[in-house]
Amino acid sequence: MNSNVIAIDIAKEVFQLCEVDKKGKIVMEKRLTRGKLLPFMHQHSPTLIVMEACGGANYWTREFKALGHEVKLIAPHYVKPFVKGNKNDKRDARAIAEAAQRPQMTFVQPKSVEQQDIQSLLRVREGYVAMRTKLINQLRGLLAEYGLVFSKQVSSMRKALPELYDPEAENGLSSQMKQLLSQQYTTLLLFDEHIDMCDLEIKRLATEQEACQRLQAIEGIGPVTALALVAQVGDASVFKNGRHFAAYLGLVPRQHSSGNKQQLLGISKRGDGHLRRLLVHGARSVLIRTPGKTDSRSRWVESIKERKGHNKAAVALANKNARIALALLKNDDVYRVAA
Repeated sequence: MNSNVIAIDIAKEVFQLCEVDKKGKIVMEKRLTRGKLLPFMHQHSPTLIVMEACGGANYWTREFKALGHEVKLIAPHYVKPFVKGNKNDKRDARAIAEAAQRPQMTFVQPKSVEQQDIQSLLRVREGYVAMRTKLINQLRGLLAEYGLVFSKQVSSMRKALPELYDPEAENGLSSQMKQLLSQQYTTLLLFDEHIDMCDLEIKRLATEQEACQRLQAIEGIGPVTALALVAQVGDASVFKNGRHFAAYLGLVPRQHSSGNKQQLLGISKRGDGHLRRLLVHGARSVLIRTPGKTDSRSRWVESIKERKGHNKAAVALANKNARIALALLKNDDVYRVAA
């Protein structure tokens, strides 16, 4: 295999290439359109290709590997410090090439088609939930102007809307407003239907995958979080240990230290924000049930809650669940409840 490295700044239609030798010297710079990229790489001898882990990177990884090339992905925030001067495509490609040759550089694991399918399903569901929440909040705000106040719960609005747009109801709403509420109620039911369909598919996939079944044994991890973990982790061996995985998800403190002064801040919030939110929300559901329990896990959570507060206890439990989940995936092990 060619010892050179080709860095590619990918986009929708135009791609900037920068090839460097093992000493870091630029030997080729080229700008190609989308249709010419694969034919060019097909004629090029097998080599290492490096790209930023951004939109389209997983697709191009599969295409380049099919041509016999080795491919690595770098997180964009690791490339940014190497950009010299004002940002443009040529300097971005050079920065990717320079970052790739650093011996301590951390690379991102590409996603398979199956992983992308699962992530797409989870993100579509998340989008439906967000749109439903936006619709409910909008309706609550509009109805408040008519002196009608409702709680944040979806069930509350779902129950109230048919009574509000009833033509016979005497609630101070005009016929035009009632017609608008009827339309919005139909939209709300449509969102409910789409979310239910996604939930059924998620439960089916979680039931079929043995790894998801083992992950769901962990308190605070349900079908959605289990599938998200499987889709995100892929090959668990790329993570050195559970601490590395927790840091990858942004569930560890940020540091701002100098000399002998160690300063820890809030969590770093790096990595996949969707999976991190799922783990934290799952931990919050566990915290509701820990008071009064005598097992070691519950006592540990309660002690953190007393010393640090509810939110930090939830993050600590999310961190622990992430580390346990990686251990189960890495060792094909089963979860054993703490005594």
